[in-house]
Amino acid sequence: MENRMCFECLQRQIQSDFSDKLIFSYGLSDSALPFGSSAIVQTSNSNGEGSSQFILVYIPRQKDDCLTNYVDEYCPEDLEGSGTNGMADTISVVANEDQAEVSDGTHEDRSKTTLGTSSKESRCLSNGGRETFLAGLGCKSLTCSFSGRFSCSRTITALAPIARIGISSYGAFKELALSFLSGFAEDHILCSLSSLLEGKATGRDSINFLSLTGIPSFEDSFPGCIRHPNIAPILGILKTSSHINLLFPKSPYTLENVLHYSPNALKSDWHISFLIYQLLSALAHMHGLALPHGNICPSNVMLTDSCWCWLCIGDRPQLSSNASSSGKEYSVLPSSRIACCIEGCPSQALYADLKLSKSIDWHSCFNCWWSGELSNFDYLLILNRLAGRRWGDHRFHTVMPWVIDFSVIPDENNDAGWRNLTKSKWRLAKGDEQLDFTYSTSEIPHHVSDECLSELAVCSYKARRLPLGVLRVAVRSVYEPNEYPSTMQRLYQWTPDECIPEFYCDPQIFYSLHSGMSDLAVPSWASSPEEFIILHRDALESNRVSRQIHHWIDITFGYKMSGGAAVAAKNVMLPASAPTMPRSVGRRQLFSQPHPARRCATIKDHDSTSGSAPSQVNAVVNKQPLLLETARLQELEEAAAFCEHARYLGPLYSYHLKDPAKDGSSAEELLSDSSGKNTSRTHNYGFNNMLPSVIVNYLLENIELDDESSMGYQELLLWKQKSSCSTISSEDIAKDIFSIGCILAELHLRRPLFDPTSLAVYLESGALPRLLQELPPHTGVLVEACIRRDWKRRPSARCLLESPYFPPTVRSSYLFLAPLQLLAKDGSHLRYAASFAKRGALKAMGNFAAEMCAFHCLPLVVIRLSDNEADWAYVLLKEFLKCLNQKAIKTLVVPAIQKILQATGYSHLKLSLLQDSFVQEVWIQIGKHAYLETLHPLVISNVYVATHKSSAAAASVLLIGSSEELGVPITVHQTILPLVHCFGKGLSSDGIDVVVRIGSLFGENFVVKQILPLLRNVIRRCIDVSYVNKPEPMQSWTILALMDCLMALDGLIAVLPREVVVKELIEEGSCPYVRILMHTHLGIPVLQAAATGLIAVCQQIGPDLTALHVLPKLKELFDELAFSQETTSGFGSLGGSLKIFNTKGDEEDQPERRLDLVLLLYPHFASLLGIEKLRQCCATWLLLEQFLLRRHNWKWEYTGEPARSGSEFRDARSPSFSKSSTSEYSPAKMLLNGVGWSIPQSQGNRGAKNLMPQKQIYNQHNNLVERHVTTSTFAKHEPWYWFPSTAASWEGPEFLGRPGNIKEELPWKIRSSIIHSVRAHHGALRSFAVCRDECTVFSAGVGPGFRGTVQKWELSRIDCLSGYYGHDEVVNEICVLPSSERVASCDGTVHVWNSQTGRLISVFTEFSANSAHLTSPLASAPKMNFDQAHILNFNPLSSGIMTTAFDGSLYTSMHCLESTDMLVVGTGNGSLRFIDFNKGQKLHLWRSESVESSFPSLISSICSSGFDKMQANGTAAFPSWIAAGLSSGNCRLLDMRSGNIIASWQAHDGYVTKLAAPEDHLLVSSSLDRTLRIWDLRRNWTSQPIVVRGHNDSVSSFSVWGQDLISISKNKIGLSSLSRSFDEDGKHCVTPQHLYMADHESRNLSVLSSITILPFSRLFLVGTEDGFLKICC
Repeated sequence: MENRMCFECLQRQIQSDFSDKLIFSYGLSDSALPFGSSAIVQTSNSNGEGSSQFILVYIPRQKDDCLTNYVDEYCPEDLEGSGTNGMADTISVVANEDQAEVSDGTHEDRSKTTLGTSSKESRCLSNGGRETFLAGLGCKSLTCSFSGRFSCSRTITALAPIARIGISSYGAFKELALSFLSGFAEDHILCSLSSLLEGKATGRDSINFLSLTGIPSFEDSFPGCIRHPNIAPILGILKTSSHINLLFPKSPYTLENVLHYSPNALKSDWHISFLIYQLLSALAHMHGLALPHGNICPSNVMLTDSCWCWLCIGDRPQLSSNASSSGKEYSVLPSSRIACCIEGCPSQALYADLKLSKSIDWHSCFNCWWSGELSNFDYLLILNRLAGRRWGDHRFHTVMPWVIDFSVIPDENNDAGWRNLTKSKWRLAKGDEQLDFTYSTSEIPHHVSDECLSELAVCSYKARRLPLGVLRVAVRSVYEPNEYPSTMQRLYQWTPDECIPEFYCDPQIFYSLHSGMSDLAVPSWASSPEEFIILHRDALESNRVSRQIHHWIDITFGYKMSGGAAVAAKNVMLPASAPTMPRSVGRRQLFSQPHPARRCATIKDHDSTSGSAPSQVNAVVNKQPLLLETARLQELEEAAAFCEHARYLGPLYSYHLKDPAKDGSSAEELLSDSSGKNTSRTHNYGFNNMLPSVIVNYLLENIELDDESSMGYQELLLWKQKSSCSTISSEDIAKDIFSIGCILAELHLRRPLFDPTSLAVYLESGALPRLLQELPPHTGVLVEACIRRDWKRRPSARCLLESPYFPPTVRSSYLFLAPLQLLAKDGSHLRYAASFAKRGALKAMGNFAAEMCAFHCLPLVVIRLSDNEADWAYVLLKEFLKCLNQKAIKTLVVPAIQKILQATGYSHLKLSLLQDSFVQEVWIQIGKHAYLETLHPLVISNVYVATHKSSAAAASVLLIGSSEELGVPITVHQTILPLVHCFGKGLSSDGIDVVVRIGSLFGENFVVKQILPLLRNVIRRCIDVSYVNKPEPMQSWTILALMDCLMALDGLIAVLPREVVVKELIEEGSCPYVRILMHTHLGIPVLQAAATGLIAVCQQIGPDLTALHVLPKLKELFDELAFSQETTSGFGSLGGSLKIFNTKGDEEDQPERRLDLVLLLYPHFASLLGIEKLRQCCATWLLLEQFLLRRHNWKWEYTGEPARSGSEFRDARSPSFSKSSTSEYSPAKMLLNGVGWSIPQSQGNRGAKNLMPQKQIYNQHNNLVERHVTTSTFAKHEPWYWFPSTAASWEGPEFLGRPGNIKEELPWKIRSSIIHSVRAHHGALRSFAVCRDECTVFSAGVGPGFRGTVQKWELSRIDCLSGYYGHDEVVNEICVLPSSERVASCDGTVHVWNSQTGRLISVFTEFSANSAHLTSPLASAPKMNFDQAHILNFNPLSSGIMTTAFDGSLYTSMHCLESTDMLVVGTGNGSLRFIDFNKGQKLHLWRSESVESSFPSLISSICSSGFDKMQANGTAAFPSWIAAGLSSGNCRLLDMRSGNIIASWQAHDGYVTKLAAPEDHLLVSSSLDRTLRIWDLRRNWTSQPIVVRGHNDSVSSFSVWGQDLISISKNKIGLSSLSRSFDEDGKHCVTPQHLYMADHESRNLSVLSSITILPFSRLFLVGTEDGFLKICC
């Protein structure tokens, strides 16, 4: 302990050795006090803020110490008597050379060169076989023993190969930090390995690294110069005159953090095995150097962001056990107190009275505190240390209670001023009423939303001592000194948080270092901060506080943190948002039972105790009655029981070292054993001369899995027996294996295996702890082998790595992932992963191992990449798509693709992902439904809002090419509508081109029916908005939206014949072009676009139709222009014109005044119609021609030729203006006609005219074939002829001021209209099953002879494609099975059949225990004669009780668990049967007690949580529960993993007709009692559901999508929303409404029996009792 400094001295030492620029974040302590030799530091950037954090370790320099000699050899500068300030930064660079040859007795170390100096040969450091003990990197004695084979220099180099040696200075530190962050340290190794995989020539670096990962034929017999991937990298070894500094990168977590705050981060046993495998691999490397670690414990296991393991080796071993083999207890003695090693340190006085030692034995500390030998302050510090709280870490600072409110001087005889310790400070500050309101109204019930001590509070408390930069980050960005509380009483009233220990021990916290911020004022009853500290500390140690402090402990560290006690104490904390993600901070509950109160015989004053105090106490005790003595004994018994319950707070992972003289083996024997073992590996150097292809093939053989390989228990027992015969080199190394066994057990048990008592018993008698019986059998075998009492029989690390305990997927994943943990560039990581995957590594290791590797690899593809790196990323994504299953692709690959598509700017990888080949592969893997939900909106986002041109072009081609395969309804709602909604909001020309090209692809009927009504709505909306006085942003949006709309219209004209153009754009209603031209409030660019568009329309329809339909509409416009003031005066400008808009034409050609419309229109119409016809129709022709002559020198020159149509009239006499809607270059067009999506053959009858560029628009009318407008009869031959126009339910875009989220801006407006109806079955239609593409639907119902039938429908033409007729009874449930072409249908038995051929695959029944399912496809389904006909053929609208006897063995309901590829079916006796439909096997049966004893309830509906959903963090939502609805009205919630009933309650008063789980915490149920109920599973949901009333009849079914809920009752539907606010009673009334036919005159009278939603088509299907299938919107 003499080497540790207090954190203030450590901070001053760091600032002296380096600079003030090196930010001291906080110190690291292994005790309960702020003393240590390590600190978290970081460099400051230009803004004064910190960057990446590092760990800086101080090790004292000792004469003849190996590490000191090692550093002095390569940096020989003498620093005695001189500081480092002003000294030139000198860093020695480790040269990456090949390993030196090993000869008998001589060892050659590699050389190191110094920056700025010439290279020199390093002298050999041979220890000659002297005895030593190497602890990490420092030596415990002056002699060394590295097994006699390797020198100290060789061993240190092997453990710290990338460390650069130099003198401590800020420049040296910054250079090391930059080298680490840039990824140069080990980049050459990864490049060498990538070259090896690519079959290129490479050096030995790749071979040397493979030897560290455990590939058998690559193992070397001597240490090299490459870091093991599981040993924490030492970046630098810097020296000062008194210390040696080691620099490590700081990992975000430690294994101790994970065990305390996020144990669910280790998601499965596989992840635990993988972690232990990494630790063993690192130990195998160290033990190969004959070097024990000596202190393996969870706090020394560092975890990266990806939970990769680093074993820290940077400090001396810290024995966590003070228990000897004799079982002696810990003792807290003054001789073992912690103190600062710096002479004259003020902290020596601050902590002089504390009775704490470095090692914490909670059992002894509790007994000392309980009996009065330890102060409250000391004991609370120990509890903070056990909870993981850290001095100086503002995010997780040590916490203390406020005990007084500072209004009066604390007096134990006066109640005034004392704080109530039975309530939390949060509760005292907020009040019970507010906490009750928060708990009852929060989505997740809680009282406390923040830590008991937040970072804001800590920094506010210490504001006067912290740098201003820290205050600006943690408190407020603008520093305002007057906003900080100025007095202790104000500080106490201001904060809802608890106190910090500095207010009980350090008066310096009151004195300010900042100008403008006054010192923190102490209360008036204290004359100085020093006196206040004494009085405040006395209050903490008072008898009043001692009698109540256990209540505060229960709230902060104890049983009142969870369960009913937390609710009663109003101490329920908001849980973590992502429980499966690792965390470094959190609230650790230390105790699960009430903490005992302190005994009354306490020390009143912690500073002074009189010598007569013990005798006085004994005198009082001797006079007490027998009753009080009995109470004392009861208190003692309670305290002992509490200690026994909390024994896990003293975890031990090792035990005391024995005397080396007592070891059974001599050093010579150990050396001979190790040398003998090493000689057997000399043959492995044959790989040095092998070809790279041979080496790669060998790697693939090691990574490939054997399909039949599995871990057998008997095989593991046999391994255990053989492992006892393996030799282990020393007891120190055996202790490392003991520690591994303890950690493995704790990871499974979630509590330590050994405490001081159990370890002492085990070492004495060999009695294994009882906890060992709770381990899984396989794990128990390995743990027992590791903790054998006879250390010689413990297996070595290498033997453990080769044990059958570790599945082959662990080894394969480790081999693939280990190189990714090298300190290299991201591009090098990506190249390696892609190269190895391309060689078939992912496929060879199997789906599961590939999924584990994807978590580490996919973050590499979402960062900014160069073009070459993008190609590697594309290869890697393609390989994962091939190797992963559907669930893994959805949860891992799809989120990565989403991030790539969301990136702004140019991205070569994004262009690759937007290609049709990649999207087609994504469709195959995840289905179109998942694609539309996750990726399609992002594809659309790439054609608007400042997107890159190349990305927009690629996205537009993808949208066009995928539209036909998606179908008309999905294309309209998911592509056309979002694009039209973006008009005016930054939509690119490629986005507009998508609308035009999709229209040309689907044909004129589609354009007329779907697109033109939408465009008319946009024009109407924009013109209506322009009349209103709106702010400038909205006026700008109006003009931009009109411009986009006109561009789309111009492109669509080429698709339509002229008769349709006349009918749709001119005859019906007002012409959009003329309406815009007549508007006087629009900008000149809009008028120009409308004028040029109108001219193009007229040229297409010809002069006759123009004169008949267009010219009369222009008469009013010409009259207005002729009689305007500007025409008569001849000059003047339009004051209302917008100057900010610029079209794509030349500026000199753009009209600057409204009157310039005369020049745009009149000459063109004169050329098209002839001047005479124009003058006849325009009465003001003279005024207009005079204006043109006067202003533009235009005069009609008569040629005597008749009027002609087309571009022949575009001669030099007609002025030419460039049109913004006809761009000369469109990347989307080029890609579409080149390498993009091809036009399907089904659209070939539309001709090439559909794809003509827009620039040919003026030549279309001469080449058009005369066609009549298609009739409705002809339209029925087109696919999707029944789909209505969406314009009726979409009134145009709303101005939002920003692009926003397309999905949220396009809500589903249900019109309750029947679009199409078809007779599907002879009887009632019972169930629907919709394929993911929403183009194919299966309907199940009653067929001829009351047999069950299933029909397959193609919605595009409403055709029945095929059917399945193998059922004998009525089919009551049907579902499409994932990842296959199979369908499951239930009629009391479950039939699984092929949806393409109708071939029966298997039948599952539940008639007898010996009944087997049919798996032969050739066997026909048996004719089963049931005594009960038509198992569900009853009327659910009249009664929920069956009128006939029911066979309880029949299947009554069915639900597919997609995440597990299983079916769960309900039976008539209330049981659940699980079926593996992939293997065709019946699995387990869950039986549950019947609620009604007389008549068992049948399972009427089933649902599960997480059904085909992903959580916000991208992880799969595993179905954690299954809900079953019963015919009795009850609901049961069962645990998915165990089958245990979580809850059972009376949900309804009648038959439960359906259950659904729209979210993991929500359950929706419907019943014959005419209600729907919404249950929030996070609160007291069984008593307070949200009840939806309003139906007059039984609710037979419902369907949910998002927040929308559609229910059916008799012949009506009810619309409600899960997000809608409800009344005070938690009720909501729904208004039932009829379904009307498309004419809205006749309504549906059929009784509705089933319903399902097509969410992306914005449609829903209903089935009726008379067998009709009706499509509704």
